[in-house]
Amino acid sequence: MDFLPKKLDEYVVAHTQQEPELLQELNRETWQKVLQPRMLSGHFQGRVLSMLSKLIHPKNILEIGTYTGYSALCLAEGMQASGELHTIDINEELYDFQRKYFDKSPYGKQIFQHTGDALEIIPKLSKTFDLVFIDADKNNYPNYLEIVLPKLSKGAVILSDNVLWSGKVIEAVQEDDLDTKALLVYNKLLNDHPLLETVVLPIRDGLTISRVR
Repeated sequence: MDFLPKKLDEYVVAHTQQEPELLQELNRETWQKVLQPRMLSGHFQGRVLSMLSKLIHPKNILEIGTYTGYSALCLAEGMQASGELHTIDINEELYDFQRKYFDKSPYGKQIFQHTGDALEIIPKLSKTFDLVFIDADKNNYPNYLEIVLPKLSKGAVILSDNVLWSGKVIEAVQEDDLDTKALLVYNKLLNDHPLLETVVLPIRDGLTISRVR
């Protein structure tokens, strides 16, 4: 779903800082070799993630949904020198692909990969996080929020991707469309939660910024 006319969207992208060369390389190889390359954050959203991370300047970052590692590297650009980024993905086949690009970056030693079910992994992490990016299976978004909240520092920020779900959130929901149903619950949770203040940005497929009060 396009929220801006094509020419205006092209103008926005053209006047957004170019992605670093390493991310250009990662982008190309993802499209050449990996299934569902549209899952990649890409140039514009990647620069948004980078800018937000730089403004927040987090010590510890948690990412749920690594894919090929593009968004993790964008988020790492704003991480403190002593910080850590923990990223979780269910797909073990992408582990080496991710690691190759993490190790090519300046943040390789600060990025820790976890493979498996995020709902099982997150409770075992001993860190307190200042920034969380949720971009995994949509039907578990409400569960991720519940399990992440106790791990957040005061003033921490949660970024949630795909919250507009190609516009399906304002359409009649099919009975078997579990992802859209979960996103409707999740968006309401973010908006109503007493510990959070939330704003939805209508960029790409929708990005929510939620801050712990």
